[in-house]
Amino acid sequence: MAIVVGLAGVYVVLSVVLWALQEKITFPAPRAPLPDPVQVLGYGEQIELRMQDGTRLLGWYLPPLRRPSPPSAALLWFYGNGETIAAIWPVIRDFRPPNAALLVVDYPGYGASGGRATEAGMYEAADLAYNALITRPDVDRQRIYVYGRSLGSAAATHTAATHEVAGLILESPFTSAHGMAARHYRIFPSFLVRLGLDNIGRMQRIHCPTLIFHGTADMLVPIRMGHDVAAAAGGPVEFVMIEGAGHNDTYDMGGNAYKAKLAAFVK
Repeated sequence: MAIVVGLAGVYVVLSVVLWALQEKITFPAPRAPLPDPVQVLGYGEQIELRMQDGTRLLGWYLPPLRRPSPPSAALLWFYGNGETIAAIWPVIRDFRPPNAALLVVDYPGYGASGGRATEAGMYEAADLAYNALITRPDVDRQRIYVYGRSLGSAAATHTAATHEVAGLILESPFTSAHGMAARHYRIFPSFLVRLGLDNIGRMQRIHCPTLIFHGTADMLVPIRMGHDVAAAAGGPVEFVMIEGAGHNDTYDMGGNAYKAKLAAFVK
């Protein structure tokens, strides 16, 4: 009996910890100085955005590589939960569509941005980034594309569901916070989940063309979730399976084919 009571106590404590810390688990918020894009890429500019509470967000705006006649298409880039601009700038350099401008911002609490990492904060940052992009005279507001990887897929679907976008690109998207909890924390009751991150619910309101990449060997966000997100879409979807790719090596495994597909989608 004492063992049973002890195990029950441990279960209750773990449940309380998961309920209290789920935002910190979901948003680990690594910190890193923002690199100067001119120094690491040879072009681009640093941008600064301000949230309603005054929190300072930092990011990059990169003009098109091939410099078509303005205004040009543009891509909003939302990265995964353990990433920052400082960590992924080589991926942006190598995989960005060459004919489109690109804007990426460190989420609140991430990288060089101020504030605290939260789901609401990520969405506010996404809204600010979108508004900053459409107000640039060199950007065609009718050709705004949104890209989101892993956790960033929630920022991307939020943007596509609440703003006018020409296309949506998702990499390794999950269904929702509840879906992820059911997969990785199934011994705990679902009512403990306070986060939404409801990709599958928002997809029903998204009618623009959607391109989805997903690794066939992804153990963190299984490819079944990607297929479920695709099936929920309110518009046309192209689903690209990256054979043998897990959750964090999709760029390496996808290679030039991934890069070409992304560039072709962002017209």
